[in-house]
Amino acid sequence: MDWDHLRFFAALAHTGTLVGAARALGVEHTTVARRIQALEHQLGTPLFVRDATGHKLNQAGRQLLPTAQAMEQAASGIEHLARQSDAEHAAVAGLVRVGVTEGLGVQLLAAPLSRLSLQYPKLSVDLLALPRLMHLSRREADIVISLERPKRGTVVVSKLTDYHLYLYGERQYLARKPLVHSSEDLRHHQFIHYVDDLLFSQELQLLSQLYKPTHFVFRSTSIAAQYEAVRAGAGLAVLPAFLADRDPLLQRVLPEQARFERSFWMSMPEEAKGVPRIQVVWKLLKHLFTEHQSRLKPL
Repeated sequence: MDWDHLRFFAALAHTGTLVGAARALGVEHTTVARRIQALEHQLGTPLFVRDATGHKLNQAGRQLLPTAQAMEQAASGIEHLARQSDAEHAAVAGLVRVGVTEGLGVQLLAAPLSRLSLQYPKLSVDLLALPRLMHLSRREADIVISLERPKRGTVVVSKLTDYHLYLYGERQYLARKPLVHSSEDLRHHQFIHYVDDLLFSQELQLLSQLYKPTHFVFRSTSIAAQYEAVRAGAGLAVLPAFLADRDPLLQRVLPEQARFERSFWMSMPEEAKGVPRIQVVWKLLKHLFTEHQSRLKPL
């Protein structure tokens, strides 16, 4: 059955004339007549009694009317939701700046945040994937994802997830060096790390918990640069599992001992929680962290 026929049936039952139904539906009266005939043909029974004054429901028509009205009401509800959705989409407009650590921003967030424009054409996102802490109080960003829970300011804070980091080395580099069975064996290796006096969070001071090298062959404020240095076979470094585990060139070193856990926190100014464009980005970010739990906290 063509369910759209019921829309014409309900209009004719309500108005009682082909002309009235046509006017209500915005079509020609011949279209209404054709639709009613098609419906009656499909059901195998007349639905109206026709006389000089118009169309009146017969018994079969009266039995069908509640179903047609229910479908009409449902269609009206769907149209209302569509209009509401259009209005909500129109309200999501303007720029949202997201401050985030470099590795997380590039590896997990860049692609889905950029795709938001497909759903919200008037929305723009600035992803500030920088090796430093972004400050909400200075209005550097609308949403900040950090390694430490904000302790100051009137902000909305949500813990996103814990995540894991391990010590990694490039496979050929490890094959050239003595096997590592304990932290003592790390004395035979070279190391890659952050630049200490430019370290933006003490939460990243991880290597010293396992081993304290006397010197580093390469240091960088960028976790992406450290990752590339490890891939080049320059030495060992502590890297996020979501960055390094998918790379077949890399291998965990002392995976039982050299396993670290840190947390990501998301915050925004209190006054931003009612702003549609910021809420859309906030909800997406929460969803992404739920979706990527296995990558952020691998076994």
